[in-house]
Amino acid sequence: MKVRKKGLWEIVSLGLGLLVAVLLVGLPGNAQARNIKVGIIDCYSGPPAVYGKDALNGFKLALSEINKEGVLGGKIEWTKRDTKFKVDLALSMAKELVMRENVDVLVGTINSGAAMAVSEAIAKKEKIPFIVWISKSERITGEKGHRYVFSCGENTAMAGKAGGVALSKKPYVKYWIAGDDYEYGHAIANAAWRNLKAKKPDVKKIGESWWKPGEPDLTPYITSILSAKPDAVIFCTGGRSMTNIMKAVKATGMAKKVPIWIHTATDHAVLKPLGAEAPEGVMGTMDYHFYYPDTAANKAFVKKFEAAYGHAPGFPAFHGYITAQFIAAAFRKAGAIDKEKFIDALEGMKIDSPVGKIEMRACDHQVVLPMYLGITKKAAGKDYVISSDIVTLTGDEVMPTCEEIMKARGKK
Repeated sequence: MKVRKKGLWEIVSLGLGLLVAVLLVGLPGNAQARNIKVGIIDCYSGPPAVYGKDALNGFKLALSEINKEGVLGGKIEWTKRDTKFKVDLALSMAKELVMRENVDVLVGTINSGAAMAVSEAIAKKEKIPFIVWISKSERITGEKGHRYVFSCGENTAMAGKAGGVALSKKPYVKYWIAGDDYEYGHAIANAAWRNLKAKKPDVKKIGESWWKPGEPDLTPYITSILSAKPDAVIFCTGGRSMTNIMKAVKATGMAKKVPIWIHTATDHAVLKPLGAEAPEGVMGTMDYHFYYPDTAANKAFVKKFEAAYGHAPGFPAFHGYITAQFIAAAFRKAGAIDKEKFIDALEGMKIDSPVGKIEMRACDHQVVLPMYLGITKKAAGKDYVISSDIVTLTGDEVMPTCEEIMKARGKK
């Protein structure tokens, strides 16, 4: 009889234990006490890797702060894949992260073509949030935008408008446009020319030159452009070609012969590695400089980044940093590790950042950022070039309107 009572008591105890466990799991918060998984696809091979690694470092820095407090009882963890700057590989890596790794959010990439492909074929199809942190084609959150794609970096519409407005105030009439023959190159060219033409209808495009991204020797193109005698040149390069075009401009003395505008020409990630090979006198636009704005928030970010990695952050690091902040804030607001609730929370969200308060605009999922227009100049007492004579354009000044976005998407 004692054995039977003992067996009965064990069964009752086991049943009560299971009941308590079920009830606990059903309580708010406990069901979500797991880590949030972020899958990162970006280029970590070749020249573009400098951008991918910088963004990842900014992301990791933010997580080192975020994970001290945790998010919904867990932490944010990440895993990355190298796209090698190839669209097909980016698609394959994104699919693997979603299907096999079961990530909650996708993040990437420097390649605009890859970002467009992943946005359409993976994020939209599989209904998983995809946050673009470097790729700059305005089509990502503009014409091809949808519920599952966001951008934490400035895009070609913003950069092109900043460049177009600046150039419209100059006396130049005859322009030559040249750049990388892929999504980003053509997008920045179209945006800059569209905005310049709107502000100054009498400008003329006298020629264009396009090369394969990463083409090593751009001197022949510059020679051809100079022979056409334009009043000014708009270069539309990014990623693999930024170093090459800046070296070619310096080697040919082009900046002393004709005015040049290149978006990201004033970026520290581009200029510092070039050192003495960086040209002075090139106009550029950028949404972040480690030395500007000269605010307490930016100084604190730079100090932490330098302590962690031994060098100043470039714009990708800034983008990576705010991407992590947006992810943490949106999941906390959502109250659950739920993709749809995460998207709802992220729409219209505002956070504090090194450049001040920024917003993830609800209508197009594009972050609203200020743009800084400057001219490359040797830094006093330094062996590298920085941006000088900086003019700040607010996010509202350079962003397309929500009405323009809806029109581009074919919506009224």
